[in-house]
Formats: sequence, structure tokens, C-alpha cells
Amino acid sequence: MLHMSDPLSLMNDRLDTPIGEMLIVVDHDGYLRAVDWADHETRMHRLLMIHYGQNGFNLEPAHLANGLTDAIKRYFRGELTAIDTLPVKTGGTSFQRDVWRALRNIPCGTTVSYMELATQIGRPAAVRAVGSANGSNPVGIVVPCHRVIGSDGSLTGYGGGIERKLWLLNHEAGAAMMRS
Repeated sequence: MLHMSDPLSLMNDRLDTPIGEMLIVVDHDGYLRAVDWADHETRMHRLLMIHYGQNGFNLEPAHLANGLTDAIKRYFRGELTAIDTLPVKTGGTSFQRDVWRALRNIPCGTTVSYMELATQIGRPAAVRAVGSANGSNPVGIVVPCHRVIGSDGSLTGYGGGIERKLWLLNHEAGAAMMRS
């Protein structure tokens, strides 16, 4: 946690996507700190406060010239690997960060269940905790929490809404099929 005297300086860009306006938050070192939907901006601010403290960050509007926004645009145009190596830095507990790292290993165009994800991080009994960590992922899409589904194949909750989750999974599956 930063001292109150030196809050983390964050920049916020906005991007129109086929499924709504996206918010992209980065720090001055070029790390993604949050990605969310404009209609969920309040939740994004709440997550930033949980991770960095009430007065632990400043958020300024900016046009990001560092390529992060362009990579996300390319993802939406069908170049799905454009976001695979974007630099991400998050707050959260070590358990949450373990879950978020594991999410980045789910191959594009595929899904895993919460149980499979819990097993992958070596915590097979922690299915509910994995679900909770997945739901508090601050960097959606780039850290692909939308690729996690229920054990029965159901599209369980997604912070951006089930319609967006379905769109993202179809987008990835369609582009993955065109590559093979």
C-alpha cells in the first residue's frame, strides 16, 4: 500500500467496442491496472479503492499513446493474440493474483470450469474462493475471466453481463476456428 502522501497516478482512456464503451486504466509505467465497462464505472472505482485505498490513487482522463488501447482494438477486430502479452499489475491478495495469473493461461477460444481453475492453482477445494477472485478481477478481457464457466457448462456470472460474456466467447471461438 502506498503512503497517503504519494498516491498512485493512473490514467483512464475510453474505447468504443462492439459491446459497449470500455474503460482502460494504466499507470505511468504502462501497466494495465483496470479494464471495465463504462456502464460499470462505479464498480471499477470501488475495486480500485479496495486495491489501492481510498486516497491511494489519482485517476486522470487521458488518451493512451502506449499501444495498450490499440492492442485491445485489434483484439475486438479479431486479432485475439494482440492482448496476450499486455503488461498487467494488480493489487489484490496473493491468492487472487494466483487466480488471475491462471486466467491468462486459458487458451483463447476455450473455457474452463471454476473447479478446473481451482485445481490448476493447486487449491481444488477452493472453488468458491476461486469464483470470488474471478469476480473481483480488475482487468477483464486481458485477464480473461469470461473464459470461466460452470461445471455444467452454464455461463455463470460475468461482471460485464452475461450478454457480453456470450459475445466474447463467440468472438474468440469464431476467430479461433478461422485460424485452424
